[in-house]
Amino acid sequence: MAFGTISYRNNALSQTEPLSIILPEADVGEGPFPVLYLLHGMGDDHTTWMRMTRIESYVRSLPLIVVMPITQWRSMYVDAINGPKAATAIAQDLVDFIDSRFNTRVDRRYRAICGLSMGGYGAFHLALSHPERFGAAVSHSGVLLYGHVNVDELPDDEHRERMKAIVERTVGPTPKGGAADLFAAAERLAVDQRPALRFDCGTEDFLIEHSRAFHRHLESIGYDHEYQEHPGAHTWDYWDQHVKESIDFFFRKLGWETSGS
Repeated sequence: MAFGTISYRNNALSQTEPLSIILPEADVGEGPFPVLYLLHGMGDDHTTWMRMTRIESYVRSLPLIVVMPITQWRSMYVDAINGPKAATAIAQDLVDFIDSRFNTRVDRRYRAICGLSMGGYGAFHLALSHPERFGAAVSHSGVLLYGHVNVDELPDDEHRERMKAIVERTVGPTPKGGAADLFAAAERLAVDQRPALRFDCGTEDFLIEHSRAFHRHLESIGYDHEYQEHPGAHTWDYWDQHVKESIDFFFRKLGWETSGS
């Protein structure tokens, strides 16, 4: 199968950005193909999924394009109040670029987004704030309380000062209820607009309570979703083990064919 890195002009950021891409084998069909956008975590880049997981082998026989973009280290994939428009950069400019250059199915049902940690939050944020673009999203070990807690409500732990700086720079000191709040975003969407959601977290992961809280919230508002906990921590071994389940979820939930047209 084909794998490569592309540089393209992103208008939302007014700069050239790199991305990594996996294209289907010729024997899976001629397309058009669905697209999976795979988001990295804090401190990583567009190459990390390929270097740290077996993602290429997991999609080798599938009629699927996998796009792995880059974002600024602590962008949280949001349109920052004092910084880059990281959400628009992916949901609008990147998606438009991919659809204009590759043989894709141009429909939300054939677009999915998945990420880990910061990218897990990003996947849900982009899907819930752009439901016309993405039909489904998966979060692995996501920072799902980001934006749902104001700065003065952050837990007094070892991550407090770092998260305080990130929140204030990207969405301001009182983001709760705003565009970055996944809890509010899920509640605002009409049932027929809701992207399919799946998320998981390791039981030894320091972010486990983020996933548990969001799971309880989705249950309380009647938002159909899939949630699982597994043994494991905030590690690449965990994410490599469970990203295959995410791919299976997209094909099952969105009705993608496992052989090309």
